[in-house]
Amino acid sequence: MTIKEKSLKKHYEWKGKIETKVKAKLKTKEDLMLAYTPGVAEACLAIKNDVSLSYQLTGRGNTIAVITDGTAVLGLGDIGPEAGMPVMEGKAALFKRFGDVNVVPLCLKTKDTEEIIKTIKLLEGNFAGINLEDIAAPRCFEIEKRLVEELDIPVFHDDQHGTAIVVGAALINSLRLTKKKLQAINIVINGAGAAGIAIAKFLLHLGAKNLILVDRNGIISRDEPQSNKAKEEIALLTNHHLLKGILVEAIKGADVFIGVSVPNVLTKEMVESMAKDPIVFPLANPIPEIDPKLAKQGGAIIVGTGSNQYPNQINNALVFPGLFKGALAAGAKKITIEMMASASEAIAHYITDEKLTHDYIVPSVLNEEVHQKVSESVRITAIKQGIIRK
Repeated sequence: MTIKEKSLKKHYEWKGKIETKVKAKLKTKEDLMLAYTPGVAEACLAIKNDVSLSYQLTGRGNTIAVITDGTAVLGLGDIGPEAGMPVMEGKAALFKRFGDVNVVPLCLKTKDTEEIIKTIKLLEGNFAGINLEDIAAPRCFEIEKRLVEELDIPVFHDDQHGTAIVVGAALINSLRLTKKKLQAINIVINGAGAAGIAIAKFLLHLGAKNLILVDRNGIISRDEPQSNKAKEEIALLTNHHLLKGILVEAIKGADVFIGVSVPNVLTKEMVESMAKDPIVFPLANPIPEIDPKLAKQGGAIIVGTGSNQYPNQINNALVFPGLFKGALAAGAKKITIEMMASASEAIAHYITDEKLTHDYIVPSVLNEEVHQKVSESVRITAIKQGIIRK
């Protein structure tokens, strides 16, 4: 059986990857009186008088919602909310396994931006954080922006920022190996959807200066009309020389290629046209923008993909369990770019100079210590920034 066949068989067996666990002892009459009526009324009244106690007297303080509308699920596209549930359950399982964070997966049966925002706002009192997932661009930008502004709990779109954080970590370590400086290198990002734009913004925050984005219509430039506001904004921050053309023109002389697009758009010849010792991250899944072997034949000194079939899997599962664990532990009211940068640094510098190699630039998702390092780094940063509940 293939992995796909085995996975489907397992899903029939599991009938869901998560379940509710009862923490309270319910064996005696007194147990029932303490956990439920009449004793529970005291907890209700305490929260009525001070809503912040909901974080202490219920499971809210360690519970987030993973929310999708099913419009951009994995590489499958708009498959609907019900079809997105296996992914949301998988995400919930990873949160619990690697961050000990409780998750309620919610798949909303609407594509209306205002309805999604309203629904999540109405649910705010149940959760300590919101993880947006698999919502198509450009709608995802507006939804996240509004919720960050209007909610008093952390809101995080993992497809954007989780991807950006782990790419940042992989690039930090690649530059450690190649002795290049982020401020001096030329970076090309192929794909200007949620992930591509978020990666660009994050790398600019880390110190990148020379960055070009390419979408299906070619190189993004500020002197040309763009299809949405998010592209208009990133166009102002990138491609300072107003280069025109398509990927083949953009890639010439570049030090780094990051692909968050479609399979097989980068050729061996394009890699050969890049700068000396190029770094290539073709992250399209399940088929990357270029086969890693071809990239190496073209001269790539470091290659990282989104697949565990190859060395250097650049996987956002390295990010979100520890990130949210740290944010919740601090009582953070939002997730800032400084918190994200601290997560990226924690992932990168978990690998010591002695262990860092061209085929080992990011730790394994299964390494529990990494998630702890991310959590602690994020917690400390949130407290230092003072963005926590009093």
